[in-house]
Amino acid sequence: MTTVRALDRGIILCHVCHLQTSIHDENTPCPRCKTRLHARKPQSITKTWLLLITAAILYIPANLLPIMTVNYLGMATPSTIMEGVITFINLGDWFVGGVVFTASILVPSMKLIGMFILLIYVQYGRLLPPKTCTIMFRLIEWIGRWSMLDIFVIAIMVALVNFGNLSTIEADWGALAFGSVVIITMFAAMSFDPRLIWDHIESNEGNK
Repeated sequence: MTTVRALDRGIILCHVCHLQTSIHDENTPCPRCKTRLHARKPQSITKTWLLLITAAILYIPANLLPIMTVNYLGMATPSTIMEGVITFINLGDWFVGGVVFTASILVPSMKLIGMFILLIYVQYGRLLPPKTCTIMFRLIEWIGRWSMLDIFVIAIMVALVNFGNLSTIEADWGALAFGSVVIITMFAAMSFDPRLIWDHIESNEGNK
Protein backbone atom coordinates (compact mmCIF):
# COMPACT_ATOMS: atom_id res chain seq x y z
CA MET A 1 0.00 0.00 0.00
CA THR A 2 1.36 3.39 -0.98
CA THR A 3 1.36 5.92 1.83
CA VAL A 4 1.65 9.67 1.55
CA ARG A 5 3.39 11.67 4.22
CA ALA A 6 2.11 15.04 5.35
CA LEU A 7 5.53 16.32 4.35
CA ASP A 8 4.89 15.19 0.76
CA ARG A 9 1.77 17.36 0.75
CA GLY A 10 3.71 20.35 2.00
CA ILE A 11 2.35 20.12 5.54
CA ILE A 12 4.29 20.18 8.78
CA LEU A 13 3.09 19.98 12.38
CA CYS A 14 4.15 22.07 15.31
CA HIS A 15 5.98 19.82 17.82
CA VAL A 16 4.21 21.44 20.78
CA CYS A 17 0.63 22.38 19.82
CA HIS A 18 0.38 20.17 16.66
CA LEU A 19 -0.92 23.01 14.54
CA GLN A 20 -0.81 22.20 10.82
CA THR A 21 1.19 24.68 8.80
CA SER A 22 2.77 24.91 5.38
CA ILE A 23 6.27 23.60 4.72
CA HIS A 24 7.11 27.15 3.68
CA ASP A 25 6.72 28.16 7.35
CA GLU A 26 9.62 25.94 8.41
CA ASN A 27 12.17 27.64 10.69
CA THR A 28 9.63 30.32 11.61
CA PRO A 29 7.71 30.63 14.90
CA CYS A 30 4.44 28.71 15.14
CA PRO A 31 1.51 31.14 14.67
CA ARG A 32 -0.21 29.66 17.73
CA CYS A 33 2.44 28.76 20.36
CA LYS A 34 5.49 30.51 18.89
CA THR A 35 7.60 27.32 18.90
CA ARG A 36 10.04 27.24 15.98
CA LEU A 37 8.65 24.96 13.28
CA HIS A 38 10.64 22.08 11.80
CA ALA A 39 9.61 19.33 9.42
CA ARG A 40 11.87 16.99 11.43
CA LYS A 41 13.84 17.55 14.62
CA PRO A 42 17.01 19.41 13.56
CA GLN A 43 20.15 17.25 13.54
CA SER A 44 18.23 14.50 15.28
CA ILE A 45 20.58 11.67 14.27
CA THR A 46 23.78 13.55 15.14
CA LYS A 47 22.50 14.69 18.54
CA THR A 48 21.21 11.22 19.37
CA TRP A 49 24.50 9.59 18.39
CA LEU A 50 26.50 12.01 20.56
CA LEU A 51 24.24 11.54 23.56
CA LEU A 52 24.16 7.78 23.13
CA ILE A 53 27.95 7.45 22.86
CA THR A 54 28.35 9.64 25.96
CA ALA A 55 25.88 7.45 27.84
CA ALA A 56 27.68 4.28 26.69
CA ILE A 57 31.02 5.66 27.94
CA LEU A 58 29.53 6.62 31.31
CA TYR A 59 27.90 3.22 31.56
CA ILE A 60 31.38 1.72 32.14
CA PRO A 61 32.22 3.62 35.36
CA ALA A 62 28.58 3.29 36.41
CA ASN A 63 29.12 -0.47 36.59
CA LEU A 64 32.77 -0.54 37.68
CA LEU A 65 32.73 2.15 40.39
CA PRO A 66 31.02 1.52 43.75
CA ILE A 67 27.42 2.68 43.68
CA MET A 68 27.08 2.58 47.45
CA THR A 69 29.18 1.99 50.54
CA VAL A 70 27.82 0.05 53.51
CA ASN A 71 29.36 1.02 56.85
CA TYR A 72 28.81 -1.68 59.48
CA LEU A 73 30.48 -1.55 62.88
CA GLY A 74 33.01 0.92 61.54
CA MET A 75 33.91 -1.24 58.53
CA ALA A 76 33.20 0.35 55.12
CA THR A 77 32.31 -2.03 52.29
CA PRO A 78 31.89 -0.41 48.85
CA SER A 79 29.72 -2.27 46.33
CA THR A 80 29.25 -1.99 42.61
CA ILE A 81 25.81 -2.49 41.09
CA MET A 82 26.34 -6.19 40.48
CA GLU A 83 27.90 -6.70 43.89
CA GLY A 84 24.87 -4.98 45.40
CA VAL A 85 22.55 -7.33 43.52
CA ILE A 86 24.51 -10.36 44.71
CA THR A 87 24.53 -9.02 48.29
CA PHE A 88 20.76 -8.57 48.33
CA ILE A 89 20.25 -12.06 46.89
CA ASN A 90 22.63 -13.60 49.44
CA LEU A 91 20.70 -11.82 52.19
CA GLY A 92 17.54 -13.47 50.86
CA ASP A 93 16.03 -10.20 49.62
CA TRP A 94 15.30 -11.38 46.10
CA PHE A 95 12.75 -8.65 45.44
CA VAL A 96 15.13 -5.73 46.07
CA GLY A 97 17.91 -7.60 44.26
CA GLY A 98 15.63 -8.13 41.28
CA VAL A 99 14.56 -4.47 41.28
CA VAL A 100 18.16 -3.26 41.38
CA PHE A 101 19.21 -5.70 38.63
CA THR A 102 16.28 -4.77 36.39
CA ALA A 103 16.56 -1.01 36.90
CA SER A 104 20.36 -0.78 36.91
CA ILE A 105 21.56 -3.37 34.43
CA LEU A 106 18.73 -4.77 32.33
CA VAL A 107 16.82 -1.55 31.54
CA PRO A 108 19.85 0.69 30.73
CA SER A 109 21.36 -2.05 28.57
CA MET A 110 18.10 -2.49 26.67
CA LYS A 111 17.83 1.27 26.14
CA LEU A 112 21.38 1.63 24.86
CA ILE A 113 21.16 -1.38 22.54
CA GLY A 114 17.70 -0.37 21.32
CA MET A 115 18.74 3.19 20.50
CA PHE A 116 21.85 1.94 18.71
CA ILE A 117 19.68 -0.38 16.58
CA LEU A 118 17.28 2.45 15.71
CA LEU A 119 20.09 4.80 14.71
CA ILE A 120 21.76 2.15 12.56
CA TYR A 121 18.38 1.42 10.98
CA VAL A 122 17.58 5.00 9.96
CA GLN A 123 21.11 5.53 8.66
CA TYR A 124 22.16 2.32 6.98
CA GLY A 125 19.22 0.21 6.04
CA ARG A 126 16.65 -2.35 6.97
CA LEU A 127 17.65 -4.34 9.98
CA LEU A 128 14.09 -4.69 11.24
CA PRO A 129 10.58 -3.94 9.96
CA PRO A 130 9.62 -0.29 10.60
CA LYS A 131 6.68 -1.32 12.78
CA THR A 132 9.07 -3.27 14.99
CA CYS A 133 11.34 -0.21 15.20
CA THR A 134 8.37 1.96 16.19
CA ILE A 135 7.34 -0.50 18.92
CA MET A 136 10.94 -0.61 20.08
CA PHE A 137 11.07 3.19 20.33
CA ARG A 138 7.81 3.31 22.30
CA LEU A 139 9.17 0.63 24.63
CA ILE A 140 12.38 2.63 25.16
CA GLU A 141 10.33 5.71 25.98
CA TRP A 142 8.11 3.72 28.34
CA ILE A 143 10.89 2.03 30.29
CA GLY A 144 12.77 5.33 30.52
CA ARG A 145 10.43 6.48 33.27
CA TRP A 146 11.49 3.49 35.40
CA SER A 147 15.21 3.98 34.89
CA MET A 148 15.66 6.08 38.00
CA LEU A 149 14.12 3.37 40.15
CA ASP A 150 17.50 2.16 41.30
CA ILE A 151 18.53 5.65 42.38
CA PHE A 152 15.27 5.93 44.29
CA VAL A 153 15.96 2.59 46.00
CA ILE A 154 19.43 3.76 47.04
CA ALA A 155 18.10 7.14 48.19
CA ILE A 156 15.44 5.45 50.31
CA MET A 157 17.98 3.03 51.74
CA VAL A 158 20.38 5.87 52.55
CA ALA A 159 17.56 7.71 54.31
CA LEU A 160 16.10 4.76 56.19
CA VAL A 161 18.86 2.27 56.88
CA ASN A 162 20.44 3.27 60.13
CA PHE A 163 20.59 0.48 62.66
CA GLY A 164 21.29 2.52 65.76
CA ASN A 165 24.44 3.99 64.23
CA LEU A 166 25.80 0.49 63.80
CA SER A 167 25.21 0.44 60.07
CA THR A 168 24.80 3.16 57.42
CA ILE A 169 24.65 3.27 53.63
CA GLU A 170 26.16 6.05 51.53
CA ALA A 171 25.70 6.70 47.82
CA ASP A 172 29.02 6.57 45.91
CA TRP A 173 30.49 7.80 42.62
CA GLY A 174 28.95 4.93 40.70
CA ALA A 175 25.51 6.31 41.56
CA LEU A 176 26.49 9.67 40.04
CA ALA A 177 27.70 7.98 36.85
CA PHE A 178 24.60 5.82 36.70
CA GLY A 179 22.29 8.80 37.22
CA SER A 180 24.11 10.58 34.39
CA VAL A 181 23.58 7.56 32.12
CA VAL A 182 19.85 7.55 32.88
CA ILE A 183 19.43 11.27 32.22
CA ILE A 184 21.53 11.27 29.04
CA THR A 185 19.67 8.27 27.58
CA MET A 186 16.41 10.08 28.30
CA PHE A 187 17.69 13.08 26.34
CA ALA A 188 18.85 10.73 23.57
CA ALA A 189 15.34 9.28 23.28
CA MET A 190 13.88 12.81 23.24
CA SER A 191 16.28 13.99 20.52
CA PHE A 192 15.49 11.01 18.28
CA ASP A 193 12.74 11.72 15.76
CA PRO A 194 10.74 8.46 15.28
CA ARG A 195 9.35 9.76 11.97
CA LEU A 196 12.80 9.12 10.52
CA ILE A 197 12.01 5.40 10.77
CA TRP A 198 9.19 5.81 8.26
CA ASP A 199 11.06 8.39 6.19
CA HIS A 200 13.67 5.73 5.66
CA ILE A 201 11.20 3.13 4.39
CA GLU A 202 9.31 5.68 2.29
CA SER A 203 12.48 6.89 0.60
CA ASN A 204 13.48 3.31 -0.18
CA GLU A 205 10.09 2.62 -1.75
CA GLY A 206 10.28 5.85 -3.69
CA ASN A 207 13.61 4.86 -5.18
CA LYS A 208 12.27 1.54 -6.50
